[in-house]
Amino acid sequence: MNISKISVRYSKALFLASQQENVLERAHDDMLLLYNTCLEIEEFNKLLENPIVPLSLKRKIIETVFSGKVHQVTLSFLYLILKNNREVFLENITRVFLDLYRKKMGFVSVSLTTAISIDDNLRKKIIEMINTAYKADVEMTESVNKNILGGFKLQIEDKLLDASVSTSLNKMKRELIKKGN
Repeated sequence: MNISKISVRYSKALFLASQQENVLERAHDDMLLLYNTCLEIEEFNKLLENPIVPLSLKRKIIETVFSGKVHQVTLSFLYLILKNNREVFLENITRVFLDLYRKKMGFVSVSLTTAISIDDNLRKKIIEMINTAYKADVEMTESVNKNILGGFKLQIEDKLLDASVSTSLNKMKRELIKKGN
């Protein structure tokens, strides 16, 4: 079974369980904590992914780190992941869960990359356009990458609009090379 199928299956299971227990909001907060932990603490991932570390030690570490900080539904879910040897998928599972939550709550995830920072007026216009097109609230993250030279890259959920100067130049270069052959 591939990574995405496993991640989706486990994420949906937690999502449904937390809905049934009326703790979806809390489960979202817990998954956000876990996701950030996976991203920020490399040793945590290495420990969970290490097949030499016994299950009992992994369980004890999960209990020590997260007991009292996450809801019992989430803690039980983490134990299930450990029991089924799926801990290597934890980061993906949390990411998929957060995506499911955003969709359920009517949010659309947007990532904007520009060569220079944009002003508030342009930011508001972009958010309004996406809000109108998707009929959803927009969660936008912005980044500046001078390597795109100009223009922008806009990722909305799983769609990418690449209007960067660097991509346009690379396309022209490929076409010129193709015509030269």
